[in-house]
Amino acid sequence: MNPEQQEASLNAEGESEPFERAAKRESVLSLPVELPSRQQVVAFKFGGSSLLGAQRLLHTAALVQQESTTRPVTVVVSAMKGVTDRLLRVGQLLGDGRKSQAREEADAVVELHRVTLEDLRLHPLEHERFKRELRLLADDLLHEVTEGGNKETDGARLDRLASFGERYASRLFAAALGKIGVPAVPVASSDFVLTCDNFRDAKPNVEETRRRGREILLPLLEERLVPVVTGFIGATKDGRITTLGRNSSDYSAALIAHVVGAEELVIWTDVDGVYTINPNESAEAMLLHELSYDEAHALASSGAKVLHPRVLPLAAETKITVWVRNTFKPQTRGTRIGPQQNGELA
Repeated sequence: MNPEQQEASLNAEGESEPFERAAKRESVLSLPVELPSRQQVVAFKFGGSSLLGAQRLLHTAALVQQESTTRPVTVVVSAMKGVTDRLLRVGQLLGDGRKSQAREEADAVVELHRVTLEDLRLHPLEHERFKRELRLLADDLLHEVTEGGNKETDGARLDRLASFGERYASRLFAAALGKIGVPAVPVASSDFVLTCDNFRDAKPNVEETRRRGREILLPLLEERLVPVVTGFIGATKDGRITTLGRNSSDYSAALIAHVVGAEELVIWTDVDGVYTINPNESAEAMLLHELSYDEAHALASSGAKVLHPRVLPLAAETKITVWVRNTFKPQTRGTRIGPQQNGELA
C-alpha cells in the first residue's frame, strides 16, 4: 500500500478496524514480542529541529545523558532540519542537467555539518576523528554529484542522496554525546533494516530486520554504549540504499524500538505533545496527556497530525508505549500513547 492509500485508510471514518482489535485478528509481525531485557531499554527519537546546530545537539545529548544513568538508551536521529530538502534539491538539479548548481547545494550541505562539528569544540583527538568521518561522507556526496550527469535522476539516486542527512546527523550526535561523557557509536540503519526495492517508499522486512538489528545493537547496549541509529533509511538485499518515505523517521524509530525490545519510545520534537487540533491555528487547542492507540488513530482519522501512520499499528502490535515530548521543554510531561485494558490505559 502506498502512502496515499495508507493516509486514505487513516482518514476514512469508520472504515479502518481499530488497531488493537486488528492486532488480535491478524499478527503484523508473526514473531514474539516479549524480550528478556524489555523493561530495561528505552528508545529516543529526535527530529531535525532538535539537532540543528551545536547548541541544540548538546542540549539534546544532555537528555540522553540523564536517561542513560538509569537504563540503556537507543537513539534514532533524523537529518538536521532542512537538510533532506536540500539533498533532494541536489537530485532535482542533477535531473535538470544543472550540475554546477547541484554542486553548490551539495557544498552548502557539507559546510553546514563541518561548521557544526567545529562549533561542538571537541577534544582535538576526537575532533580529528569525526572530521575524518565527515570528510569521507563529503567525498561520497560530492561523488554522487560528479557522477550525476545530465540524465534524469531516478529513485535509487534520490534515496542515496537523501540518506546523507541522517548519516551526518548520527555522527554529529555521537560526537556531542562523547563530549559530555556518554560513550556512543553511530550506526547505519542500512546495515540491518532490510527493505524491498521500492525506492523512496521502501517497505521493511520486519522479521529479518529484527534478527539482523539485534546482532548489531544488543552487544552495544550490553556494553552500555548508546547506539545512534540513522532513521529514514534501509537497504535492499543486495545493499542498495533505500528510504522508507518522507517523514518516516518516527516509523524507523518504532521499528528500531521493536528490534531492541524497548518498553518505551519517546518521540522528541518541538511541540508539547498531541493536541486536539493544531495549536498554531486555534487558541482552543488542548494538549492531550493520555491516549490509547485507538484514540490516537481516531485523531489521525479526523485529520490531526499525530505520528507517521505506520507508527501506531506497529506500536499496538508490540505494546510499546509511545511518548510525544518537547525537546526544548523537557519538564513538560507530553502525551502518552499506550495499550488500553478494560477501558483504561494500562
